[in-house]
Amino acid sequence: MNSARDIPEFLQQHQLPLAYEQQIHGYFRPLAERLAHSSKVQEQPLVVGINGCQGSGKSTLAQALAWLLKQDHQLSSCVLSLDDFYLTQAERHQLDLDVHPLLAQRGVPGTHDTQMATQLLKRLKSGQCPLDIPVFNKADDERAPTEQWQQIKIAPSIIIIEGWCLGVPPQNFLELIEPVNDLEKKEDRDGIWRHFVNTQLQQHYQPLFALIDTTIMLQAPSFDCVFQWRTEQEEKLKAQLGAVKDQPNMEHSGLMDSPQIHQFIQHFQRLTQHALATMPEQVEHLIVLDEQRNIEAMTHSR
Repeated sequence: MNSARDIPEFLQQHQLPLAYEQQIHGYFRPLAERLAHSSKVQEQPLVVGINGCQGSGKSTLAQALAWLLKQDHQLSSCVLSLDDFYLTQAERHQLDLDVHPLLAQRGVPGTHDTQMATQLLKRLKSGQCPLDIPVFNKADDERAPTEQWQQIKIAPSIIIIEGWCLGVPPQNFLELIEPVNDLEKKEDRDGIWRHFVNTQLQQHYQPLFALIDTTIMLQAPSFDCVFQWRTEQEEKLKAQLGAVKDQPNMEHSGLMDSPQIHQFIQHFQRLTQHALATMPEQVEHLIVLDEQRNIEAMTHSR
């Protein structure tokens, strides 16, 4: 099969601009070749983690790599998202009551079912298939019914998992003292929320991250880009659901307008900035983005 000929079909399927083809040829195809080589020299499936702030293109990169691995290297893969392991609304409501009201909002460490994610990833690595992987419906802010979950029938050669906080290390105690934005100043004055999030990241997320064999980071110029990128992401979701711009379809309670997005991303600011400061030197593959999400450079530590 001629993969170059099939690129327009891939772009259309994922609603990508023609310019994305240059990134596929210039950056993602060589990266897929590196991953294919790494996969062939180990016995278990290779687990590839993709980190990047909201709207940076993690899910698109994951799909592009899976497609290239199949087209160019005849390697099977599956794509997982940490987002799909969000707790249900009922579970987050209980965290609201037991720990802190900010935990009712999905997103930060402590709002995922890390036990489920860790168990499923271990089973995938050991080739235990078939498996059903949860799917989270962001438009409804709720986990989808089990009949809509992703079914993985055959053990893949490569497992790709993406998430905004994937691989991020916990902060030290001193870094938690000062609030980083208005959300923390007004709604987490005593620091209970951010300390809980940091403890969860240390105790329950690091064991999950330890299952990852190699990490890719999509590095944003700064946190300032997140609002615009996340807004574009939301508009794409609204378009898919037929909702009017900045007027969320009331049938989908998880959709957000611009003020809601601005409030929402403040939940992620602390750890996003921490990731931008600490992870570039730790990851195996670093993809440097400009403010328009164009790739400026890609480097490899091995």
